[in-house]
Amino acid sequence: MPGEALSCLAIARLPFSVPSDPIFAARSETFEQPFFEYAVPGTILRFLQGFGRLIRTRTDRGVVVVFDKRLLTKSYGPLFIESLPDPMVRRGSLAVLPRAAAEWLSD
Repeated sequence: MPGEALSCLAIARLPFSVPSDPIFAARSETFEQPFFEYAVPGTILRFLQGFGRLIRTRTDRGVVVVFDKRLLTKSYGPLFIESLPDPMVRRGSLAVLPRAAAEWLSD
């Protein structure tokens, strides 16, 4: 949906595949470090696809809220943020989220 019809996206959890999935498990076996060489890159791709639902044209703007604390606490977290083209990152409490999102969208 291009334009203002969609301006906010909430991501509850990073979209990691289920390790017990037979296809995922079989493909993971082909890597020396399956988590960092296979799971993380695939998850980053799905993460970017979520952003693609929000940003469809060069003029689209939007707010993406990621509620998964692993983005900030795990060693692979910065890889997700670095995969985005020039994001503005703000951290804060849920209480200030509506106001901060509205202010950013109105600028």
